[in-house]
Amino acid sequence: MPFFFFNPYYFIFMLPALALMALAQWRVKGAYEKWSKVPNRMNLRGGDVAQRLLQTSTSLQFRNIGVEAIGPSVGAPRIEVLRGGALNDHYDPTSNTLRLSEGVAHGHSVASMAIVAHELGHAQQDAENYFPLKLRAALVPAVNIGSNLGWILILIGLFLQIAQVAWLGVLVFSAGAIFALATLPVEFDASYRARRLLTDAGLVMSDDEQRGVNGVLDAAAMTYVAGLATALFQLLYYVMLVGGIGGRRRR
Repeated sequence: MPFFFFNPYYFIFMLPALALMALAQWRVKGAYEKWSKVPNRMNLRGGDVAQRLLQTSTSLQFRNIGVEAIGPSVGAPRIEVLRGGALNDHYDPTSNTLRLSEGVAHGHSVASMAIVAHELGHAQQDAENYFPLKLRAALVPAVNIGSNLGWILILIGLFLQIAQVAWLGVLVFSAGAIFALATLPVEFDASYRARRLLTDAGLVMSDDEQRGVNGVLDAAAMTYVAGLATALFQLLYYVMLVGGIGGRRRR
């Protein structure tokens, strides 16, 4: 069904979200490139920052969290976990391990410091059984199913002109938007915790370093907002398509 895949209305719906996503990625890249060139005042590598934060956080001291360097980073590291799959720097709750790209683990920059602290914010959430984190993890199976099954049901419903099947597809597909919404408090809270962890450990020693940490974390936060906008606009597009079935039948 070429109409389904090349409907010009799709671009009308998605253009604002795509523009916001491009802006978010530009901000992340710019923030990382700027602050990855600025060394932190204590000249600590990302791995050393992780060890310092683990020692000073009472909720992390006895968790036996491992710190590992993984493959080399390409461009700006991604400080997120998307749909249950880790991308570059991340905290893995299944093995209680903080995994850092080589650029972050061995870098002495303000950007490395911010990224490490953000991921340990997730570790702190895990240690404290932070409910939004548990909720997001519980949504992962539904998202994995919905992202594949949803559009198939929508396509079948549109092709056969069976509104019930198409609406079921919309409902299943909406799991992605729900997941994106559930991600916001998790990531915003991790960044809040990151700032607090760095302050409590005495690692932010100047206003310039604070601006750098804020710049990296705020740019990353925008990507989650853009992700939610993309999911919502895509869902609205499918709602428009399916809603058209009933309109054509009434005519």
